Amino acid sequence: MIRVLLVDDHPVVREGLRGMLGAEADIEVVGEAGSAAEAVVAARACDPDVVLMDLRMPNGDGVAATLAVLAQQPRCRVVVLTTYENDADILRAVEAGATGYLLKDAGRAELAQAIRAAARGETVLAPSVAAKLVSRLRSPVGLTSREIEVLRLVGAGRTNAEIGRALLISEATVKTHLLRTFGKLGVSDRTAAVTAALQRGILPPY
Repeated sequence: MIRVLLVDDHPVVREGLRGMLGAEADIEVVGEAGSAAEAVVAARACDPDVVLMDLRMPNGDGVAATLAVLAQQPRCRVVVLTTYENDADILRAVEAGATGYLLKDAGRAELAQAIRAAARGETVLAPSVAAKLVSRLRSPVGLTSREIEVLRLVGAGRTNAEIGRALLISEATVKTHLLRTFGKLGVSDRTAAVTAALQRGILPPY
């Protein structure tokens, strides 16, 4: 029996997932959580084989929860289940250690098969997500997660000093990240960098 923990801030989504998975003889939903903090506590209490993790939740996102869950339970597998499929979200989830990345339009059979595959330690990706990852690997851009994070804050209107404080790095380091990003994107200023990143799907639309 594969033990599954559901993490989503919308109760109706958790209820729907529980109903879908209830029809699978080899899958048991052993717990639910509505936030990142609750996910960490529930994972410790339920000891699931697989966590279905929403990505964007109040008071801490699914990436932070994935890191925390895997730090305390390295054998657990986390599959992100979200409506978002931009490059930044996908990379952050993969770098946090997520075994899979699925979209919420997945059908019952696809979801169940993904849970079984994740429990076996296999990587499970929605086809569109896999295509984005392959495309990124072939892309000459190759921004690091830190460069993307800096660029995201630039897009939010933060100054270099504000970005440095938010990321606990010096203003000079922020400038270094930006200069490298400009070079990779082939642009010469902050506005053009954000525009290029949005056009390439590196940053989510605002």
